[in-house]
Amino acid sequence: MKISVIGAGMVGSTTAQRIADKKLADELVLVDIVESVKGKALDIQESASIEGFSTKVIGTLDYKEISGSDIIIVTAGLPRQPGMSRDDLLAKNSEIVKKVAQNIKEYAKNAIVIVVTNPLDVMSYIMLKETGFDKNKVIGMAGILDTTRFATFIAEELNVTAKDVKALVLGSHGDSMVPVIEETTVKGKGLSEVLDKEKIEELVERTRKGGAEIVNYLKKGSAFYAPSSSVVKMINAIVKDSKEVMPCSVYLEGEYGYSGIYLGLPVKLGKNGVEEIVEMELSETVKKQLDNSANTTKNNIAKLK
Repeated sequence: MKISVIGAGMVGSTTAQRIADKKLADELVLVDIVESVKGKALDIQESASIEGFSTKVIGTLDYKEISGSDIIIVTAGLPRQPGMSRDDLLAKNSEIVKKVAQNIKEYAKNAIVIVVTNPLDVMSYIMLKETGFDKNKVIGMAGILDTTRFATFIAEELNVTAKDVKALVLGSHGDSMVPVIEETTVKGKGLSEVLDKEKIEELVERTRKGGAEIVNYLKKGSAFYAPSSSVVKMINAIVKDSKEVMPCSVYLEGEYGYSGIYLGLPVKLGKNGVEEIVEMELSETVKKQLDNSANTTKNNIAKLK
């Protein structure tokens, strides 16, 4: 199994370390435009005898090294700064992702691509269009991250462990994301049974602003620990062909009534990438929120055109 990570900033390098630690790749390539990528790769490689992995880790500035990759993770792009929304990155990161996509198309035509660069749903759309890959092989990482943030905030509020919370967040990766209250439970009880409406709304809003909260603390750069965990959860499902269902941003051709956009929905992941977009019953309220989220993505795609 060969996995390449394009963009060796904090998200990319942390993702690479997790891939190695979990023994998910025989060969791991980090690509960046600055030579420090070689140092990061060497640093990860030097942890092998302690962590017990045999993965060969390479850092490079040359895209040729991604040849033969089974999975490629794209984190390249500018991170958010305080006061910025994900959508503020639209123009600059679209140019970066286009160049990355062209190199993937040239050197790794058979790879499954996981996009992490923000604004996530639009960058996934660009990756699909620029590579011309099948839609099941270009996937955006967002819903898992949003869901774990929602679960974390609920757990903190109720003084339980995050493992006690089963949550679900759909829609675009931004302020219009849709935490699905009806599908969220705490120790088997519905969220509305253990928290009042006002408190739930507070937690929903905190989830929507979860990335910005971290950006404001960091002052420079954005989140990387939880995002990298979210990416690796997807990689694990693909490598092990687990068919696990999780929320990811996927290209739609009529599912849930949407077409021509990427949107976060429950999908089954396996060795072929997206093996099924899982159709679930949505309440009228959730569907309206999802419509709004879809329109946000449509509008951002329109800005590119």
